[in-house]
Amino acid sequence: MHVNRQYVLANRPVGPIQETDLAYRESPVPVPGPEEVLVKTAYISLDPSMKGQMEARTDYTAPQALGEVMRARAVGTIIQSSNPRHPVGAQVFGFFGMQDFAVTDGRRIPFHQYSVPVDPEVALGLLGGTGMTAYFGMLDIGRPRRGDTVVVSGAAGATGSIAGQLARLRGARVIGIAGTAEKCSVLREELGFDEALNYREDNLSEGLDAMCPHGIDVFFDNVGGEILDLCLARLAQRARVVICGGISRYNATTLPPGPVNYFNLVYRRARMEGFILSDYSARFDEARTALQSWHASGVVRQRSTVVRGFDKLPNALVRLFDGANTGKMMVRTD
Repeated sequence: MHVNRQYVLANRPVGPIQETDLAYRESPVPVPGPEEVLVKTAYISLDPSMKGQMEARTDYTAPQALGEVMRARAVGTIIQSSNPRHPVGAQVFGFFGMQDFAVTDGRRIPFHQYSVPVDPEVALGLLGGTGMTAYFGMLDIGRPRRGDTVVVSGAAGATGSIAGQLARLRGARVIGIAGTAEKCSVLREELGFDEALNYREDNLSEGLDAMCPHGIDVFFDNVGGEILDLCLARLAQRARVVICGGISRYNATTLPPGPVNYFNLVYRRARMEGFILSDYSARFDEARTALQSWHASGVVRQRSTVVRGFDKLPNALVRLFDGANTGKMMVRTD
């Protein structure tokens, strides 16, 4: 335990992320000071929001500085502690970055400490940022009701796969849109979606017309672009459109034109709303408690794509934006 492996931001991506946008570095393992702990990371999360941080966007988060350790959520274990509230051996979740070791007092890098051990994949996915994003986006903003028709784009991703299951819990009929036949099978056969459409092979216009004959009551959007426009054209009265992500624009060098069918929000008396997870920070414990209970009872399932090896982090980040993952994308560091 003499070296802290790290990946730092080397370049600001223009268009798709390249592996060379991250640079490998080694530094001494940090030593915790008074009231601090040393965390050894085990699994590191890869999330679409990292692209905006790398580009230095200031819309909703502080930009990532060149040369800094790349920000990333991670699950790990406290291996040294000078803080009696956070003992050695405790499992923790926080923004520890793309590195083996991180030091914090719990304020400089806030973290959540689990009272009992949790499967690291579940801690990083369902009980982490993506699961809570699905929880608040679907249940607080989408508010599906029994009998509603709910459509989820990017449905086989980390957030969409949870959001659809939560809508099913509320008694809604759920249709997922994904990019491969295999992902569509996972949605239907493993995660309980009622229907699934493959946007690369299926005719989405015809599929949505057939599966949503009375319109779409809730559209949970992780993609934007053409798929958003197609769903706006099929809104039911008083529909709710949840803007969670925009996969279609993440690698674009110029912004696409706005949706043609946006005025259906007026015709259908509908509502379209975006949100940021940090707005709900005071309710994170509520979300974790509910999600953990549903997972324990088997009504909400976790799907993960785990890449093994710290050195695979740059490639895994590139693959995230190529749609290589089903469910939560993460790297196991050992």
